[in-house]
Amino acid sequence: MKSRTIKNFFIAGIATLSIASCAKKLDLYPVNDLTPATTFSTPAGYKGVLAKIYGGLSSTGNTGPAGSSDIQGLDEGSQSPFIRGFFNHQELPTDEAVVSWNDQTIQNFHNFRWTSSDPFILGMYARPIYNITVINEYLREATDAKLAERSISGADAAAIKTSTAEVRFLRAFNYWVMMDLFGKSTFITEENLIGTDLPKQIERAELFNYIEQELKAIETELAAPRSMEYGRVDQGSAWALLARIYLNAGVYTGTPKYSEAITYAKKVIDAGYTLSDNYEELFMADNHKHANELIFAITNDGLRTQSFGNTTFFVHAAAGDDHNEFGVGGGWYGYRATSALGLKFEDRTGATDRRALFTTSKYGASDAQMQINDVTVFDNGLHVNKYKNIRSDGGPVSDVNREFSDVDFPVFRLPEMYLIYAEAVLRGGSGGDAASALEYMNRIRFRAYGNSYGPGNVGRINNSSDLTLQLVLDERARELYWEGHRRTDLIRYDQLTTGTYLWPWKGGVSSGTAVEPKYKLYPIPSANLSANPNLTQNQGY
Repeated sequence: MKSRTIKNFFIAGIATLSIASCAKKLDLYPVNDLTPATTFSTPAGYKGVLAKIYGGLSSTGNTGPAGSSDIQGLDEGSQSPFIRGFFNHQELPTDEAVVSWNDQTIQNFHNFRWTSSDPFILGMYARPIYNITVINEYLREATDAKLAERSISGADAAAIKTSTAEVRFLRAFNYWVMMDLFGKSTFITEENLIGTDLPKQIERAELFNYIEQELKAIETELAAPRSMEYGRVDQGSAWALLARIYLNAGVYTGTPKYSEAITYAKKVIDAGYTLSDNYEELFMADNHKHANELIFAITNDGLRTQSFGNTTFFVHAAAGDDHNEFGVGGGWYGYRATSALGLKFEDRTGATDRRALFTTSKYGASDAQMQINDVTVFDNGLHVNKYKNIRSDGGPVSDVNREFSDVDFPVFRLPEMYLIYAEAVLRGGSGGDAASALEYMNRIRFRAYGNSYGPGNVGRINNSSDLTLQLVLDERARELYWEGHRRTDLIRYDQLTTGTYLWPWKGGVSSGTAVEPKYKLYPIPSANLSANPNLTQNQGY
């Protein structure tokens, strides 16, 4: 079992604060089942709500794995979780994932046929807004006046005040999800009191500015990189999110900010993080041991954070009869990747890229072995064995029944910062240099080939002139697949909806096809539009 202070308070957190949607309309202000005077009456109460705020990224309600759901009217296992929803929206429309199930509208994601009435999209819109609502409540109750009113002082008061920077980061992170997936968003802060006027909508460029300003405002208030207990955010997390939004600023606002991306990626790189020796262990049940590389991870525990929508989803949904290789008692026969991902690992030299974690169609396999003739047949395709509920040290996992996962979900890893730096340099950003970009790329590739470059140095990029934008994009696929980056990356390269890059079953066609550009954004759910006349729809829906 993992020992983490924030997780030890998780059960207290879900017991002390419960939030439900007014009239079950997901765009109205939620209301508290317990009064703030009861919930925040002690320092332990604040700690419990802080755990609930972190837990909103890994769990779905107050009784895991199901029951007392945070968000009513949706399937708690598949439609209201953060990790599972984020994966579906970021990976399923790409070459990195297909699903065999016919559950409601899930096939529409890879086919690019979703609509504003999609229940999965409704859940993905609702989850970050719910998380933000809990955060806003915490900030309202963490003022100096509120603490004094409750006679909370000294070290307890100082700890609560320090935590406000953390929760402001998590609010910015949830708003980044909204900005990336939906463009514009319902917008609420601690200034918007529950039960007052309906929330306003914020447009994408304005939301970008808000996120940027919030992250810079709390930058000096957060703890120094790697000084917090594992699973909590610090300055490294803020710098990493800034680097990420700056890399995509051209998409979000129309104005590129590659120089800023270099600046903040370099802040993280210089903060003392290091690459772990073994890529595979970064996605195993004891991956908390790799805090040297994991800048921020959403923690999961087979006993304390039971959910069908966190990394439990990864280890079950990718498994079939081979479920023991995933560390679970049974497979769900669901998710695979297309041959397009597998072929990015193709190499005719015999060298092995150890990031190719597949249980079928091993590295070097032919396209025919990875072919999907029928999307609904689980046996077809590239089976991904990246997340495993197995400890690298051979010890027992928390859940002896092997149903719920201990694997933490990596939100930011050091290699992403290397890749951001390299791409931003290639795109003309200032403050970086080609030699450093080449060095960072080669650090990733050196680890990929088992802390060598493979036979004949096949893994090494020899010259800066060989470092191209397409190579960086392909390297991002090899390094970051199934971590929630691919859709955003393909949009930035204008390859998601166009015919420039096709993969099997893109747009519902076996050989792939271009789709309408409106699919670069998800629609604002029709239920939210009906509930709140302040919201407007994205173009094309």
